[in-house]
Order: sequence, then C-alpha cells, then structure tokens
Amino acid sequence: MGQDRGKYDFYIGLGLAISSSAFIGGSFILKKKGLLRLARKGSMRAGQGGHAYLKEWLWWAGLLSMGAGEAANFAAYAFAPATLVTPLGALSVLVSSVLSSHFLSERLNLHGKLGCLLSILGSTTMVIHAPKEEEINSLDDMAKKLVDPGFVVFATFVVIVALILIFIVGPRHGQTNILVYITICSVIGALSVSCVKGLGIVIKEVIAGKPTIRKPLAWLLLVSLIACVSTQINYLNKALDIFNTSLVTPIYYVFFTTSVLSCSAILFKEWEHMGPDDIIGTLAGFVTIIVGIFLLHAFKDVSINLASLAVSIRKEERGPPVANGLAPHASYELLDSNTTVDMEVGPPFESVSRRNGTTTAAL
Repeated sequence: MGQDRGKYDFYIGLGLAISSSAFIGGSFILKKKGLLRLARKGSMRAGQGGHAYLKEWLWWAGLLSMGAGEAANFAAYAFAPATLVTPLGALSVLVSSVLSSHFLSERLNLHGKLGCLLSILGSTTMVIHAPKEEEINSLDDMAKKLVDPGFVVFATFVVIVALILIFIVGPRHGQTNILVYITICSVIGALSVSCVKGLGIVIKEVIAGKPTIRKPLAWLLLVSLIACVSTQINYLNKALDIFNTSLVTPIYYVFFTTSVLSCSAILFKEWEHMGPDDIIGTLAGFVTIIVGIFLLHAFKDVSINLASLAVSIRKEERGPPVANGLAPHASYELLDSNTTVDMEVGPPFESVSRRNGTTTAAL
C-alpha cells in the first residue's frame, strides 16, 4: 500500500508540475498583452516606473494565471520531490515561446524551436539525475537549517547583490541590458522558494493540530515571502515590458533554476548524498538547457526555417581541372538570392573584390 501511495503521489506531483508550467507560461502572454494595450493607450510604461497595469484586466488575468501556476507548483512540492518539480519549469519556456509566436507575433525561428527542444531534453535529464533534498519534518528542523552558517552567508550575499542591482545597476542599465531585471527576480526567487518550503511545513503542522502558527518563524517566513514575491513581480513586469517575451522567459528560467538549485544545495546539503553519475547527469542536463537558451537568444534575429535549409550554395559551372588551387572561371548562386556573381581569377598577385555593386582591383 505504501508503494502504491508513493506512485500516486508521484503522478499527482507530476501532473501538478506540468499544469503549473502551463499556467505560468500562459501568464507571461496575458501580462504582455496587457502591457502592450497600455502602451498603445499612451500610459506610462512599467519599464519607466509606471503602474497603470494595475488597471488593466488582462494584466490581472496574467497575474491570476501565474498565481494558479505557483499554487500548483507549491502543491507539487508536497507530493513529488523538488528534483522533479523544479526542472519541469522548463515547460513554461516552451508554452510561452509557442504562445508568443501565435498571439504576440513574436517570431520564433528554427534556432528558437531547437532551443526549446534542448531545454526540454535537459530538464528530462535533470529529472532523472537531480539531487534529492533531506527530509524536514518540522518547523524546528527548518529553523536549524536557516541558521546554518553556510546558508546565512548565502542569504546575505543574495540580499547584497539584489540591493546593488536595484539601486545602482538597475537605474543605469536596466533599460538596455536584459540580464539586470531578470537577475534581480532570480536571486530573490531563491529566497522565496525557501520561504515557500517553510510555509508548506507550517501548513502541514497546523493541519496536524500543532500550534506552529504561534511561532515567530512562521510569520517571518510569511512576511519574507510577500516581500520577495512583490519584488519579483515588479521587476519581472519591467523586463517583460522592455524585452521580447520569448527571451525573457527562458533566460529567467535558467537564472531562477540556478539560484534555486544553489540555495537548495546549501540549505539542505543534498549534493553530499549524490553519486558521481547523478552529479554528472545533473550538470549535463543543466548545460543542455543553457545551450538551448543560447540558441533562443543569440540567433533571435536570424531568419531561418526548414525551407531555407534546402537552399545551399552550389557551383553552377565547373571549369577545367583546378591548377594550383585556382579555378579559371566559376559562378556561384548566393543563398536566398537569384543573383549570380561571376568571379574571374587573374594572375596570382591580382585580387578582384565586388562589394555592394562596386569593383576594386589591387595589383
């Protein structure tokens, strides 16, 4: 019976994690649609410090969708291990990218589609090999973890980095660098996940009839969670308003997942219980996700699809056998062009260059 219950819990957690990704991926589209409507009306944009989005129902629909996704994600942690739930957040990248290409007219080229696929494959690898957290059965156990010197140093570092980005780097480079606002959301997200886990323990103990709610730590976790989530929402809105949704979502996933896994490793010391194969598999899966994100970001302006792959540079005329590596006459067809360029190869010391319709010769 215990094994059967464990299987049911696993599949329940898996279903909740997948539904969470669907809700969160869709929330990005709804929020972006709302922000675009405000921009067309001439309202002050969120990226410039405006808060007119609070009056836009589409933005609220996106917020509710994200809330539903986060609630499903929170519930998933109660049924399935974090090693399953956290990597499945990559599904929100796929959902957001596909929906943005249909509803926001944001082009997703072949590189972007391959990037989404690699993100899914990397997430699957991490599901198989990712570390498992230590069991925490009470709020007292959580309190001991929170005062561990390693976590205290980590939390202090995160707060300092976030404050520097918010008050120094953000005002100067937030409008031009996509990583500024996303980094703020990500590092704060590591603390918010820790608060969620602690509150999950509080809820379980309250349901069991224990007076956990009277402990100061329970309220400290609640206040910290509200502060962290509010900060994430504010700067995520700014990032969505300024930059392309299909870029914000995957980059945010990589940074957020890195922060959460680092925080979990320090707080729960889960890497100490992993074998070499699991460590290599986890790192390989995460690197695969990063490669996928790179394809999404680095080649976003390259117009390429499956049809264009069939077009290649081909040699139309083949002259006499090549002597000394030089062909006397050759004609090539440019990629995606009906224009042919004839190149006459003269003496070894003569070079002919044709660029933008002009011809130059150097002896």
